[in-house]
Parts: sequence; C-alpha cells; structure tokens
Amino acid sequence: MLEAHRSGCPINLSLEVLGDRWSLLILRDMIFGGRRHFRELLTASDEHIASNILAARLKHLVDLGMLTKHADETHKQKVVYSLTEASIDLVPVLAALGTWGTRWLPVTKEMSIRATALSEGGPPMWTRFMTELREEHLGTPAGPPPAGQTVRDQLQAAYQRTLEAHSHPEP
Repeated sequence: MLEAHRSGCPINLSLEVLGDRWSLLILRDMIFGGRRHFRELLTASDEHIASNILAARLKHLVDLGMLTKHADETHKQKVVYSLTEASIDLVPVLAALGTWGTRWLPVTKEMSIRATALSEGGPPMWTRFMTELREEHLGTPAGPPPAGQTVRDQLQAAYQRTLEAHSHPEP
C-alpha cells in the first residue's frame, strides 16, 4: 500500500487527503456551518467554489471515507452528506489552524471570532463539539448541551455579537 503514496510520513499522508485547496474548507463549512447539501455548500461559502470542483471534492472525500452520502428523505433528487468519525476528529486541528491564522495572518474580526472562541474554549469545548457532531452526523446520542446551547450555537452567537458591535460602534 505504501507505493501508492509519496511516503509513509503521517504529515504527507494527511496532506494527500486534505492538502488540496478545497477539502478542508468543505469540511469547515459542514462542521461549523452545519451545511450538508450540495447547494448549501456551493452558495453559502465566502470562497465561491465552482460547482464542478465541489462535486469532485465531495466525491473524493466520500471515496476517502471522510464523508458519507445518502438520499435525502425530504427530496428525492437531493443527497445529504455526513461527516465520518475521521472528519469529526479534525475539530482540534481546525481549532489549531484558526488560532494560528488569527495570530499570524491578516484576518478580519468577523471571520476570526469563531476561531477565537474555540481557542478560548479549548479542549473541553472541542470535545463537546465533537460529541454534538457525532449526534448530528452519526446518530450517537450526545445528551443536552451543558450550557443550554450547542457549541455551534455558541460560536454563532459570538459571531452575531461581533457583527452587531461593528455595525453599532460605541461612542
């Protein structure tokens, strides 16, 4: 099996799965945005992925076992994509990438607030988020959120507060 890869290095192998321009962004939108349909992934991303690229990356992620795909019971021409355990396990990696990007790159306040909240929440927040994602995507019961809000709701609330603060600056 090793001959199908450049090397057996775990970083190299991870980059073979996630190192293209779009795969992590698709997973980001599914994890943090709750997007599970092709159209949502196509239209709701700030990066404006082309439909042919999205279709190819979704197929690639399904083939690699990062996503599953099944018919949408509410609409026979749609499919629903779900994260697998391997994708859910990326939450700490995405949190670390967001923290690093916020520290070293010219991010906007609005786009970095979720990364900041995840960094501040640390491993306990990541673990809870992964538990909630398992319930949403794998059907594993998570129980009620301890803070009364899901982690995704907490991140969205932080984002909304930041938007409101920037649209109504204090005198």
